[in-house]
Amino acid sequence: MAIQFGTDGWRAVIGWDFTADNVRICTQGVAQYLRRTGMASRGLVVGYDTRFASEDFAAEVAQVATGNGVPTLLSTNAAPTPVVSYNVVHRHAGGAAIITASHNPPQWNGYKYKPDYGGSADQGVVDELEREIALALGHEVPRLPLTDARSQGLLQDIEPGPPYLAHMSKLVDLPVLQHSGLKVAVDAMHGAGAGYVPELLAGMPGLTELRGERNPSFPGMKQPEPVGHNLGPLSQYITEHRYDVGVALDGDADRLGVIDEKGQFISTLQTFALLCLYLLETRGLRGPLVKSITMTSMVYRLGELYGVPVYETPVGFKYLGPVMRREDALAAGEESGGYAFRGHIPERDGILSGLFILDMMARTGKRPSELLQHLFSKVGEHHFDRWDVPFDPAKRSVVVQRVASRNPEAIGGKGVLGRDEADGTRFRLKGGAWVLIRFSGTEPLLRLYAEAESPARVKRLLSEARELAGV
Repeated sequence: MAIQFGTDGWRAVIGWDFTADNVRICTQGVAQYLRRTGMASRGLVVGYDTRFASEDFAAEVAQVATGNGVPTLLSTNAAPTPVVSYNVVHRHAGGAAIITASHNPPQWNGYKYKPDYGGSADQGVVDELEREIALALGHEVPRLPLTDARSQGLLQDIEPGPPYLAHMSKLVDLPVLQHSGLKVAVDAMHGAGAGYVPELLAGMPGLTELRGERNPSFPGMKQPEPVGHNLGPLSQYITEHRYDVGVALDGDADRLGVIDEKGQFISTLQTFALLCLYLLETRGLRGPLVKSITMTSMVYRLGELYGVPVYETPVGFKYLGPVMRREDALAAGEESGGYAFRGHIPERDGILSGLFILDMMARTGKRPSELLQHLFSKVGEHHFDRWDVPFDPAKRSVVVQRVASRNPEAIGGKGVLGRDEADGTRFRLKGGAWVLIRFSGTEPLLRLYAEAESPARVKRLLSEARELAGV
C-alpha cells in the first residue's frame, strides 16, 4: 500500500493498514530523509498517545531509527503531541515521530512527523517523506533491539513533560490562575493530555479533571474530538456543580473545546476569535493573525480593529505553520480547534490554548458567555457548524464534478457574491456569511462548513450545501 500523509500525518485502521510492518517502512523513510537532509546526527524524538498499542508501535519506530544509526530519544510515557513537538526544539533534535491518530475514531492509529522547528511538516517536507517511504517499500528494514540500542548509546529514554511544563510557566502566570477563584473542569477525553492541566495548576481548589484515565475505546463518544456532541459529561458536570468553564482536549491534546458556565459549547471559530481578542486587547500584543479557509471571518474584523494583517491558508497546519513562521504571527488557528501562538512552537496546542482562555477570564473577570458577548459587541454575532457526511471514496470524482457544475445564485436565502476553489469549494454570501464543501484529508468524509449570523441560518446553509453536493 502507499503510505500517504494527509493534513497532518498518516492515519489508518489498526490491523488493516496500520500495522507494525507499515510503521517500520514509514520510519525507514523518515530515517532516510533525516540522513539525506543532514539531520540524522541531531536525533529523532519518538512519542506516542494513549491509543491501543501506541507504545508498542513507538518501540518499533525506535528499533528502526536506531537500526539506521539515528540517535533516538524515546518517551517513557504517553504524551501530548505539542509536548513531544516542544521537546524537538528544546533538545535541538532533527525531528520527531509521534504515534497518534489525534481525534480519529478508536480503531485508528497514525504517524505524525515533526521537523526540527517542532511544527507540522510543510508540504515540501511531506512530499520528500513520501518519496523516501516509497523507496523503502520492498526492501529489508534494519532494526536494532532496544536493549542493544541503549547499550550502544543510540537510545535514550526521556520524560518529555518537565521541559514543556517549565516552558508553560513562562507563557502564563500560573499563580494568578491558581488563586483566581475560578471553578474549572477539564475533560481529558481519555487522551494523552490527562494530568497536564492539573499539574500546571496544582493547588487550584476549584479544578476537576474528567475522563483522565486511559481507555483506548474512548467510551461515550464516536471519537475523542472536543466538539459539542462529545462533551455531554463535561457540560452536565458544569451545570450540576455550577462551574465557571469547561475545557476539553482531544486524543493527543493539540485541540481545544470550550464549554461555557451554562453548559453550552462555544464553537471553535468563536474560541479562536476570543483567543485573538485576548492577545490583542487583554494583553495588548500586536502581530499578524493566520487563519485557515474554514476559520471565522471574525478574524478579519479583529485585524481591522487592531491594525494587524490577516493571512488565509488551506486547511491544515502544514499550511498555517509556514506562514506563521514567515510572518512571525501572533496566532494561527484552524476550525478543528487547533491554535498556535508566538513564543511557543508553530504547532497546535490545546493545553496552552485552554490556559489562555482561563487567563482571559481571570484578567477580565468575565465568564465565557460574557466574553462571547463582548466579542460580538465588536465584530457582530457569528455562529458556526460543521456536518461530516460519510461517502463512498469511489464516488469522490462524481461529487467533485457535481459541485463544480453547480452555480447557485443563492444558498440558504443569501445571495452568492463569489466562489473560490482554494481548498474545496467555498461560496461567499451576502452579509459576511459563507459555506464550504471539502473532503477530509484524514477520513472518508465530506465536510460541510457554514458561518452566519444565527444558528438557524447556519443549519439552513448546511442543509442546502448537502443538497448541492448530492450526498
